[in-house]
Amino acid sequence: MSSVSLIRADSYNQQPLRTAVETLLEPLGGIRAFVKVGDRVLLKPNLLTAGRPGKECITRPELVYTVAELVKEAGGQPFLGDSPAFGTAKGVAQANGYLPMMEELNIPIVEFHGQRYQTVSHTFNHLRLCKEAMDADVVINLPKLKSHTQLTLTLGVKNLFGCVPGKMKAWWHAEAGKDALRFGEMLVETARAINPNLTILDAIVAHEGNGPSGGEPRRLDTLAASANVFALDCAIANLLNVDPTQVPTLAAAMKLGLSPTLDTLDFPHLHPADINVLDWKLPDRLMPIDFGMPRLIRSTFKHFYIRWIKEPMGVYAHR
Repeated sequence: MSSVSLIRADSYNQQPLRTAVETLLEPLGGIRAFVKVGDRVLLKPNLLTAGRPGKECITRPELVYTVAELVKEAGGQPFLGDSPAFGTAKGVAQANGYLPMMEELNIPIVEFHGQRYQTVSHTFNHLRLCKEAMDADVVINLPKLKSHTQLTLTLGVKNLFGCVPGKMKAWWHAEAGKDALRFGEMLVETARAINPNLTILDAIVAHEGNGPSGGEPRRLDTLAASANVFALDCAIANLLNVDPTQVPTLAAAMKLGLSPTLDTLDFPHLHPADINVLDWKLPDRLMPIDFGMPRLIRSTFKHFYIRWIKEPMGVYAHR
């Protein structure tokens, strides 16, 4: 039985947030249940964009700092990595106040682009993921709770799309974007390959409406954590009263037999019904996932992809 820890937390200030995260992780065994001395630990926040600071489009740096501090105290070696939709990880981090906190703890920021890809043997046999993410001893997934104009919600599974290099993200929008369920299956396979050891969801202040960046902040005063990213996503959709069949990542996880049902989950703190958000704002309308590139550009990109990127670089098994 997978456990999902849900608690109330209403502050990003250092000491109350530290206490909240420790309370959140306690029934899961604490940070030392996931991090051993010497482990290289990827902290994977949502670093979407530098363009809307203050609109709660990204994982708050205070939460990442708190988790990084706990990882270091457990003897781990944390690093922060992402492949933002817009700009660079360092640029987005700088615009959103990350750098002073990361520098204080001497935490490097790794750009998930460049040519260091790994091929993953899955249903999508040409799925490419950043080698830095695959080589980490521990992955701590740190998503932001947001509505999403293409995928209804972005939760733990969707956040791991940031482990796909930028060129590959554009390819998948073109290649699978006309079929929302297939795109969801690709995201689920990405999550299975990365196989995060721990997911901690930032929903103290979430982002509702026309997300992932065009919506508005929404206080939920909630943190969630689980060793099972699919269990966490299931619980949060229920908490928001969102039909999981309308969320491509959740629908795909159910189709593939990876998503548990709510009655099979253990909730050591609060149950989703204890929070029960009845007025969460979804997007005004859903937008196509496909970027709609002209046929010539798509064809050229597909040729480039097959010729230079899809060539085998070795199969990476499940961690």
